[in-house]
Amino acid sequence: MKALDLRTQDVLAGSQKGWGDSMTILQTISNFIKKTFVIVELELKKLKHDPSEIITRAIQPTLWLMVFGQVFTRTRAIPTGDIPYIDFMAPGILCQSVLFISIFFGITIIWERDLGIVHKFLVSPAPREALVLGKALSAGFRGLSQAVIIFLLSLLLGVGVSWSPLSILGVLFAIVIGSALFSTLSLIIACLVKTRERLMGIGQLITMPLFFASNAIYPIQMMPEWLKYIAWGNPLTYLVDATRSMMLVKYQSQFGLTLDFAILLAVLIVFIFIGGRLYPKVVN
Repeated sequence: MKALDLRTQDVLAGSQKGWGDSMTILQTISNFIKKTFVIVELELKKLKHDPSEIITRAIQPTLWLMVFGQVFTRTRAIPTGDIPYIDFMAPGILCQSVLFISIFFGITIIWERDLGIVHKFLVSPAPREALVLGKALSAGFRGLSQAVIIFLLSLLLGVGVSWSPLSILGVLFAIVIGSALFSTLSLIIACLVKTRERLMGIGQLITMPLFFASNAIYPIQMMPEWLKYIAWGNPLTYLVDATRSMMLVKYQSQFGLTLDFAILLAVLIVFIFIGGRLYPKVVN
């Protein structure tokens, strides 16, 4: 009986230890999430102080759809099946706007370093990955303004948009993920180059190749073979495919939504991990 009691005590002690470990893990996750959303809140307050940023961001996609989109729809130079070219193009321009805005997000890190804000973040108890994820999500929420603009333009131009709540929520989720992904890439570049001029130069260097080596404004089937391989390795391709398949009534995803989101989330996680490791280097 005494041996049995000892064994029972050992089991109970092990159970309590396991329960304690589980609680510690849950607390760690909870603290990570709380600290992440503190950063999101701080970043979104900047947008509140400068709402004109939303208006200026509307100019480029408006020109692409109102001019380029309508001209090429009439010429029918790009085969898009039974989908009008303006319909095919609208989701691509939404993703292009997200890319063009997010890829320069890293410049805010350099400004914060110059103002001493990064130093304050680094001495805080928040994990580096939470800082990076918070900034990425704030960029994602900023990207939602582009979705609103494109949906309004699509309504004006008669684009065959799916207005089901599930489709709209899916598009918004894809835009948040895409914005977070490319803004984290920009943050990584900022941590490496450390100057505004270099960041702007590299940003301009990579945006157009990313854009044109994707399915944003023409189908992958039209590309030469060597460009197809680049497009398949380009995260923007999967963002466009996911957005287009949920936004349009007649379009079917080429890769499947599961694969699209799996690739986008996997790349985002890798970028956040790398960004968390490099974030302290921006002050060195």
